[in-house]
Amino acid sequence: MRIQGWLLYPRDYDPSRRYPMVVVVHGGPAAVVRAGWPGRGLSFLSMFDLSARGYFVLYPNPRGSYGQGEKFTQGNIKDFGYGDFRDIMAGVDEVVRTLPVDNQRIGIFGWSYGGFMTMWAVTQTNRFAAAVAGAGLSNLQSYYGENDIDQWMIPYFGASVYDDPAVYAKSSPITFIKNVKTPTLVLVGERDGEVPEPQSREFWHALKTLGVETQLVVYAGEGHLIFQPEHQRNVMERLVEWFDRYLKTDASASHP
Repeated sequence: MRIQGWLLYPRDYDPSRRYPMVVVVHGGPAAVVRAGWPGRGLSFLSMFDLSARGYFVLYPNPRGSYGQGEKFTQGNIKDFGYGDFRDIMAGVDEVVRTLPVDNQRIGIFGWSYGGFMTMWAVTQTNRFAAAVAGAGLSNLQSYYGENDIDQWMIPYFGASVYDDPAVYAKSSPITFIKNVKTPTLVLVGERDGEVPEPQSREFWHALKTLGVETQLVVYAGEGHLIFQPEHQRNVMERLVEWFDRYLKTDASASHP
């Protein structure tokens, strides 16, 4: 399967240096990152804030994305967190193989499905040195009864949670929560009906209980997307601060 993605270079790129990288996973999952000048929103902000601060930014389009045919878009049915996660990690491997990216200083960020994939990633690998999960799904079993848009779930999982709870459990980050070592910032809107705030709180609570570095920020009055300009700024300030804390080290000097 051929997987496509986009890579944004750091501003003032110098091939003699080693750089950190942040993987930004799009929402959806049936969506796509396209070439072209971006619009407004968190993806737009993260792209330029991170690039300006010396990061590579990888935008993968894993299976489940648009743009490569109906079969490709259906490629994650009953498979959330498995094939799509392997696609994302294949992109990481390719960048590390071909460009001066420090494998010890890679982070991951996403919102909605991207938030789910961030939560999932840190339960499946310790490769990421930092993570920021926005409006993520931590427990698909409890999520089924909490959200306002559960019509999307049966086409992806093949049955309701009441008929096949196991297919939801196998793709729930909370099932594998004790594997997490990655410092993880958790962000969510107070009134999110699509991915309700308890999903973020459950993930944060588990990490805190297990002694993993974590913070939870709930944005008052916000829904699934963050619209108030002061909250958008706060998201980006926190995101950049979190990645700078864990990914910016003396290893950014020249190649050994």
